[in-house]
Amino acid sequence: MKKKNCWEAKKCGREPGGKNADKEGVCKSALPGLYDGVNNGKNQGRFCWAVAGNICLAEVTGTYSKFIKCVSCDFFKKVHDEEGTDFIHKPSDIKKEKPRSVK
Repeated sequence: MKKKNCWEAKKCGREPGGKNADKEGVCKSALPGLYDGVNNGKNQGRFCWAVAGNICLAEVTGTYSKFIKCVSCDFFKKVHDEEGTDFIHKPSDIKKEKPRSVK
């Protein structure tokens, strides 16, 4: 089963080319950024709670006060369940790859 990104699960239509993108704007979670691929998402779509300035339920999120709402979100819980022990909760949980030596 394909893991859904936030815009697919929430059906907000705020992804590029989505039904609401022209009139309401594209959400930052649906665009490439710092957290591309985290929790196996497309762009930042499975780490939306950490994306400053994302738009969820017509409310700009990504600040600490709004993050409290995110942890009770059904999508956040779904990603947590699907990722299991590999779930990345916050940016500091992202493991940095060691630089590869050039030969």
